[in-house]
Formats: sequence, C-alpha cells, structure tokens
Amino acid sequence: MARAAAVTPPVRPAAVGERDEAVLARLQLLITRRLDGLLQGDYAGLLPGPGSEAGESREYRPGDDVRRMDWPVTARTTMPHVRRTVADRELETWLAVDLSASLDFGTGRWLKRDVVVAAAAALAHLTVRGGNRIGAVIGSGTEPPARASRWRAAPPPAGPGTLTRVPARSGRREAQALLRAVAHTPVRPGRSDLGALVDMLNRPPRRRGLAVVISDFLAPPQQWGRPLRKLRVRHDVLAIEVVDPRELELPDVGVLPVVDPETGELHEVQTADAGLRRRYADAAVAQRDAIAAQVRAAGAAHLRLRTDRDWLLDMVRFVAAQRHARTRGTTR
Repeated sequence: MARAAAVTPPVRPAAVGERDEAVLARLQLLITRRLDGLLQGDYAGLLPGPGSEAGESREYRPGDDVRRMDWPVTARTTMPHVRRTVADRELETWLAVDLSASLDFGTGRWLKRDVVVAAAAALAHLTVRGGNRIGAVIGSGTEPPARASRWRAAPPPAGPGTLTRVPARSGRREAQALLRAVAHTPVRPGRSDLGALVDMLNRPPRRRGLAVVISDFLAPPQQWGRPLRKLRVRHDVLAIEVVDPRELELPDVGVLPVVDPETGELHEVQTADAGLRRRYADAAVAQRDAIAAQVRAAGAAHLRLRTDRDWLLDMVRFVAAQRHARTRGTTR
C-alpha cells in the first residue's frame, strides 16, 4: 500500500538527474557550511568504532560491553575488568545505496532519490578526512516487473538490473567520483533485491569499519534482515531510512490515481473514504514498525530522513546523539 505514488510528479528544486555536476557542487557547499565545526572531535568517522588494537584494562563500569571483559585480569584481581582498545586511526566506510524505482518519488521538498544522494554526500564529507576510505555498492531495479496488468500505464521497458561496486579509496577527489557514480545511476524498472545489495558488503570479508545502508526499506524485511544481521557481526552498521509523508498517510483529495513505480500498476483510490485513509495510515505504521524492529534486531543504528524535513539538521542531531551516547558508555 505504501508503495503507491501519485501519477503527477511533484514540483521540486533542480533534480540530481538534471545538471548533475551543478547540483552536486551546491550540495557539497551546503554540507560543508552546515557540518564543518559542528561535528569535529576525537573520532575518525561518523559512528566511531572502539578499535581492534588491544590497550590497557580498567575496572568494569555499568554500561560497558561485556564482550570486552578481560578475564585474566578479572581472575587475578577478583574484580571485573574490561579491556580497552585503541581506536583505529583509519576508518573504512562502505555505502549500500538503494536506487530502486520506489525512490523516484516525493511529495515534499525533495524526491526520495535526492535525499539518498544527499545523505551519501554528507557521509562522504564526514568520513573522507584523515586518510579514511569510502566505497559503495549501488543497486537499481534488479528484478523485472512481476506481471502484466490492464491497469498498467505505459509499461516500463524490460531491462537487467544493476549492482555496481565502487572500490573504497581515500581522498576528496575519489569521494566526488563516488558521488557522481551514485547521482548518475539511472533508475531502472522492477523491484530491487535489497538483501542482495546488503550482502555485497559481506563479500569479500573486510576489516572492521562502518557500513551504511541507504534505502526506503520497502522490500520485505525478511529479504534484507538476515544480511543486515550478518553485516553487524563484523561492522558498525547504520541504516538510513528515507520516507515521504504520502507513504504515511493519504490526503483527502477525492479520487486519486496512483501508480506503483516498481511494477507500473495503476489504481484509482477514493481518498474521501475516511475508513480507507485510516486503514492506510494503520498499515503504514505497522510497516514502519516492522522495519524498525528488523533494524533493531540486527543491532544497527537507525536514522529516518523525510523528504519534507531538513534532512541535514536531522543528520547533525543524530550524529551528536550517537557521540554523546558513546561518551556515556552506551552505543545505542
């Protein structure tokens, strides 16, 4: 239900697909002005890991990770101790960017695709400094439309989906090349396999780092939940969910033609029906709760960005809250 998109495209600012380089340049300037000086600190990346190099031991305090218990010292002193680790000075960040057809929709200030590209640009800005490396896997329409329908308007051309890998490299020039690869990836018809996209970050095995999945997560949770849990075993994981307000509730505008952007199926919905609007809102809440539960079960951090809000301010608040939580001995 929440996949349905209005047939009439929303009016929005210059899209990323139009004049890509100019839009990316303005986006980079905006991110630099808003983020520089706000999120500086002792950490190398957005979600700084505790590191893998062994350091000194100290007494256990409530909130410490029990997986870091130093059992030899605990046995010797009869007091619980945890092993401190030296933070890695170089962070490797990988982005899994979902650009399936459902992202080419938006009724707020931006399309969901625009917010995805903007979030990738902000992450690149936050992690590329200090010799850190950033890479990406990009997915778009990995499956053809499921079936034909007499209600389908202008069926999309059939074509193979893509799963593209951009190698992890350091340097601002390489980060800009990565963002151009994301921005220039065409939206293809068909449903994308988000699970396969996430699983690309698990192969081949990499050193511990940060893995970020950017999507609307409209694929069934059982499709991507297990790969996300597997990814969390080795990496810090951040799930960025992009949401449009029309996916949460329907406006009362009478008969509304809607089309599923991933299958091309066209329907007419009578939005004047209060019961239908209520059922739609209830189904949307249940869908978002299922997504949040799956992300939480994987042990990943969860950031929700909306097309009708200041996404950059939401990112700043999220990063500040994450770092504050870590200084207090908690991670979520």
